[in-house]
Amino acid sequence: MYEAGGAGAARFLMRPLLCGYYGEHNLGDDALLAALLEQLPPGHEPIVTAHDQAQVEARFAVATCPRRSLGAVLAALQHCDALVLGGGSLLQDATSFRSLLYYALLIVAARLGAKPVLLWGQGLGPLKRFRSRTLVRWLLPLASGISWRDPASAALAARWGVVSLQGSDPVWSLPQGSWQGEGGAILLCWRFSPLLTHDGWLLLLDALDRLAEQADRPVHWLPFHLDQDRDLLEELRSRGLLSERLARRSVAVAAQSPGEAQVLFERAGLVIAMRLHGLILAALAGAPCAALSYDPKVRAAAEAIGCPCADLDRPLDAEGLLGEWQASLDQPPEPGGIERQREATAIHRQLLAAGLPTASSRPALAR
Repeated sequence: MYEAGGAGAARFLMRPLLCGYYGEHNLGDDALLAALLEQLPPGHEPIVTAHDQAQVEARFAVATCPRRSLGAVLAALQHCDALVLGGGSLLQDATSFRSLLYYALLIVAARLGAKPVLLWGQGLGPLKRFRSRTLVRWLLPLASGISWRDPASAALAARWGVVSLQGSDPVWSLPQGSWQGEGGAILLCWRFSPLLTHDGWLLLLDALDRLAEQADRPVHWLPFHLDQDRDLLEELRSRGLLSERLARRSVAVAAQSPGEAQVLFERAGLVIAMRLHGLILAALAGAPCAALSYDPKVRAAAEAIGCPCADLDRPLDAEGLLGEWQASLDQPPEPGGIERQREATAIHRQLLAAGLPTASSRPALAR
């Protein structure tokens, strides 16, 4: 693809296919796409796989193809110069083995078409099935370049003989905000989890209830993944898990974009996050943070910035939670840990700069 320049010149635009969990009404994946688009070198005009294509096109001013149609994505790949698997953990089978096969087919199709394949800011796993691990061990050497978002993913790939770049989660590269939330609401980025039984929810909500009452704060419930999280407050209420006191303090809030979420975080007295990118965006906003980890990636991010974290796969202690949350209220994280995470995102930008084809690699126009 090329577009005309001044004085009769022409310049090529390279067209990578950016493949990820985009347009699924998940603010975390929207944040990953924002970071990826910002890191693309000049002269690249991507096509983005998206479910809600209209939303992604309007929000990011990019061309899209329907991500849930493998045939449509393969057709789009034919007209692209490279394949970029963009952020998150795409090579995993927790969603399904079928999901893993989807990305495997794209990687193989790109390599058969002599197109570079970049795994950008990726997490690796979980891979619960033997056949999944076998497939991914075969796939990784097909990649032209890889940058991992966490040490565990890099270490697993290295054990399989693939030594690659390791940085932090690419969302850390997004702009920082200015916290103004002293005395503000307790804001929750919570989700359903099989790790939380009826008793587990009761314990969490008891600690939350007492925190809100003692600090006299409202509790704002932000559905970070709209389709998965928006019914959480009402579901807990309908199951009788919310005390009347906590129910009176609780209100659902909404954000249509990562930027809108960051505004909410900037005004919060404490953000308690289960969602990884909720935690990262809250920290970028300068907000006081605490984490509830349903996945090691959440604990790793919390430890990197020195915020308290409770593991949902271990017995919870209501008194311990309450004490940590009280100590974190209106106390922003130290900036040093955040800055180190931001600096580590440079690895992903370097991968794109080195791994994507450039206009100079295209053959000259016939004269």
